[in-house]
Amino acid sequence: MGFLLGLLLLGHLAVVASGHPILEAPESVTGIWKGNINIPCTYGPLKGYTQILVKWLVQRGSDPVTIFLRDSSGDHIQQAKYRGRLSVNHDILGDVSFQLNTLEMDDRNHYTCEVTWQTPNGNQVVRDKIIDLRVQKVSVSKPTVMTGSGYGFTVPQGMRISLQCQAQGSPPISYVWYKEQTNNQEPTKIANLSTLLFKPALVADSGYYFCTAKGRVGSEQRSNIVKFVVKDSSKLLETKSEAPTTMQSPMEVNSSWGWTTEVDDYLGETSAGPGKGLPIFAIILIISLCCMVVFTIAYIMLCRKTSQQENVYEVASVHARETNDSGETMRVDILASGSSSEKPASWTLSNDYSDEPCLD
Repeated sequence: MGFLLGLLLLGHLAVVASGHPILEAPESVTGIWKGNINIPCTYGPLKGYTQILVKWLVQRGSDPVTIFLRDSSGDHIQQAKYRGRLSVNHDILGDVSFQLNTLEMDDRNHYTCEVTWQTPNGNQVVRDKIIDLRVQKVSVSKPTVMTGSGYGFTVPQGMRISLQCQAQGSPPISYVWYKEQTNNQEPTKIANLSTLLFKPALVADSGYYFCTAKGRVGSEQRSNIVKFVVKDSSKLLETKSEAPTTMQSPMEVNSSWGWTTEVDDYLGETSAGPGKGLPIFAIILIISLCCMVVFTIAYIMLCRKTSQQENVYEVASVHARETNDSGETMRVDILASGSSSEKPASWTLSNDYSDEPCLD
């Protein structure tokens, strides 16, 4: 007996090892009445195996009935009850999951996923899985309140924002929004929608809000109270503009040089000090620039003084040359006047030059 069991096990392993595709699906799934459900059914594609037929069947009495068929001609829904509610995935190879929308209580049943492949040698292999679909009525859960933006529940005036009420349960679910009142008055009903929209939000919209949710099954559920705050944007700007003035009230700033004037509350006098409030590197830079300006001015003055001295020397030299020339002229005139009676034609200058050639 044990030997036979071992052979059966080996035969099963041989079939698995031979490479036939294997369907994978859960034994049962549970859907919510009036909701949607996805029944998984998948297999791992194998080389040489071609999917040629997909069927979904539902148990009716003792025999299964085909409600969906996919072949070479396309998809076909066989039962009028499922038209418009049923679809089978075709985007991913190996995924033939079953989608059923708007569940009714009589949709509870056993569903069969059946796939047929053609093997590399031309034969056909059929595999199937049976899934038990359960449908139940679920009462609505406690709703939660969320905002439709990343600002939370405190927003600036003029912003478009929404408060969203969300709950789980058998649809349809009806929602009501309320706003709390002061002086222990009853809350005011303001909307019958899941989303409360402010377009735009005003300061008057600030307050405490909550929502309720009611499904087909169970009692009405109420959310926690949330505090919704709308801030006046003009006051925010005034606050921001006044903050620097308050901090700088003890001093006045000269924007051109960065000097500060401190106020003496007791004597009523002011004392100015250069560089207060400036970084050290800025002070060093200003000092360096001042030194460069002083050295440049001194260099220019020195150059101008030197050029003036040279001009004076040149003028003195020219004046001396002119004086020497005038002296020579006077001497020539005196000599010419003294000897004009004796040799008027031979004396012109007092020198020993002769016009006759020199004979060696």
